[in-house]
Amino acid sequence: MSTSPTLALARELIRRPSVTPADEGCQDLMGEHLAAIGFRNERMCFGEVTNLWARRGDERPLFCFAGHTDVVPAGPMEEWVSSPFEPAVRGGRLFGRGACDMKGSLAAMVTAVEAFVAEHPDHRGSIAFLITSDEEGPAVDGTRRVVERLRQRGETIDYALVGEPSARERLGDVIKNGRRGSLNGSLKVHGKQGHVAYPQLARNPFHACVGALAALCSEVWDQGNAHFPPTSFQIANLRMGTGAENVIPGRLEAQFNLRFSTELDPETIQARVRRILDAGDFDYDLDWRLSGNPFLTPAGELVAAAREAIAAVTGVEARLSTNGGTSDGRFIAPMGAQIIELGPVNKTIHQVNECVGVAELDDLSRIYAGILDRLLAQA
Repeated sequence: MSTSPTLALARELIRRPSVTPADEGCQDLMGEHLAAIGFRNERMCFGEVTNLWARRGDERPLFCFAGHTDVVPAGPMEEWVSSPFEPAVRGGRLFGRGACDMKGSLAAMVTAVEAFVAEHPDHRGSIAFLITSDEEGPAVDGTRRVVERLRQRGETIDYALVGEPSARERLGDVIKNGRRGSLNGSLKVHGKQGHVAYPQLARNPFHACVGALAALCSEVWDQGNAHFPPTSFQIANLRMGTGAENVIPGRLEAQFNLRFSTELDPETIQARVRRILDAGDFDYDLDWRLSGNPFLTPAGELVAAAREAIAAVTGVEARLSTNGGTSDGRFIAPMGAQIIELGPVNKTIHQVNECVGVAELDDLSRIYAGILDRLLAQA
């Protein structure tokens, strides 16, 4: 099988075992390719996290490819058909940790820009890469910190394409044009420990709060809207007990998450949760952590360019979606950028024997180049 530039670069990236927050030289490799076509590479390191900000041009509009070099752990090594960090091509698919999420996309971004610059060396505006090694981890010192630095010095992103694997059945069938917000709550309910045979001398925290927890689970938070499904509430962890069957525990701890639409904001959600909890007769502490607010890019220049490029390469009519988890797009959205997520089919992400179609990567590179052509080629 002949090796395309995209496949070759994807394989070199997979060979670097960049389990979060490690980068293992992936960004240096990408930077070498980008420097050769006129990009200025800037390393931004915060703690253990490595970030790359690379830019070609100084004018607006600024089109930014955003992504991450870190991957999740490989999992049980004995379940991999081939080594997760030694890329292998079998049956027209590239296997390896990060092949789909998202080193394949990173390779396609680089080769797309190489092809575009070769054809349009004097393109309008600017092209940038915002690459982090902190997306699969806490996401504290990665894209969030780079965006803070960019805003401090007045750099603004107009268009952002995040290379997360977005497709469901075939390349280009889904474009993510937004994401729900994510709000996490950590609840501690205080009771009184005692013997199960003498409940009058104790206070069971579960018995005290179970009605409130049930009310939170059944609450209708909103009806969603044309772009987002209704807000959802899920209990993720519930802990109590001493390990003994004859002891009433003295404390219950619960962790929950709300994935919310643009119909709500974190302050409104927090107030409604507290009203439900306060209606119960129990003592509690509640802490909050906001992972990200919802964002939405309505139909416009970027969405239109992506749809046209997808149709030209694959013949697929892409549909818009805001489903799924969070992405680093939530950190770029406050800059006012139009944002989409567009990448390979996501069926094997984070799984053993993660893989991506070889032809899919080449088509993805052509789609990315087609988007640039529609937005930044000289008239």
